[in-house]
Amino acid sequence: MSDLPVEVSELSRRFGNTQALDKVNFRAEKGKVYGLVGANGAGKTTLIKHIMGLLRAKSGSVQVFGQNPVHHPESVLSRMGYLSENRDIPDWMTIEELMRYTQAYHQNWDVAYAEELLATFDLDQSKKIRDLSRGMRAQVALVNAVAHRPELLILDEPSSGLDAVVRMDILNTVVRTISDEGRTVIFSSHLLEEVERMSDHVTMIHQGKVVLDGPLESLGSAHHFCNVRFEDSLDSKPLLANALATRGEGRSWTIVHTGTAENFSAGIKQLNGKIVESRNATLEEIFIARVGRGISSDEVIK
Repeated sequence: MSDLPVEVSELSRRFGNTQALDKVNFRAEKGKVYGLVGANGAGKTTLIKHIMGLLRAKSGSVQVFGQNPVHHPESVLSRMGYLSENRDIPDWMTIEELMRYTQAYHQNWDVAYAEELLATFDLDQSKKIRDLSRGMRAQVALVNAVAHRPELLILDEPSSGLDAVVRMDILNTVVRTISDEGRTVIFSSHLLEEVERMSDHVTMIHQGKVVLDGPLESLGSAHHFCNVRFEDSLDSKPLLANALATRGEGRSWTIVHTGTAENFSAGIKQLNGKIVESRNATLEEIFIARVGRGISSDEVIK
């Protein structure tokens, strides 16, 4: 039996005429944070549902802790924590009642850890969940998802609609702590800066296919962002080897490229241009270059 938290092989899924997933391969190792990014309809949520056993793999395979999550839901889900953007928790309960209710389903529930997190978030356990702010509800839902110390934590848009302070509480207090304990986090967010700050590894999905996958540090060093200025005004974008995205007009252009800096610089010189800035590309710049569009601040990636 494999010891990998998640191993997805050649997973494909159609819904009618829509190819939601197309031969997707994905694996998650212990102790790392995996960021999933992709625009609406990319297939990210469909992938998560397969990992959780909510959808049966019809083509390809899904293994969670070496088991099929559809065939062995109890043993898989007992080792997993999940938080979605909807934060579906019963609002008629108090926080204390919710903690006791969830504890009954988890043998590994850590009362002291739950109390510590609730205190960190300064949450009054006597309050009804329906009386909490959106940010407080998110904090309660997160404690509810992690207090049994899951080996695998799946966060699907955990900070959607939350203010910056609450987002930092969730990310810094929990996500990194869990990964530092040798546990695994799969973390999806439409906030690419957030994914970039928290993730060790990034998987980019577009139209059901994995278009980029690897350690974040390697992806950043393999993609370069350059500001270029040419001696003469250009009527059309310059054609350069390994250029993924080229934007600008006249003499000033920005280019995201792969390959070596030396080869790119030589190509620029041949066109009578000069590189005025060169650095590793950000995750957002890589995403736009690979997918061809940005993600608006109010768009939820699926």
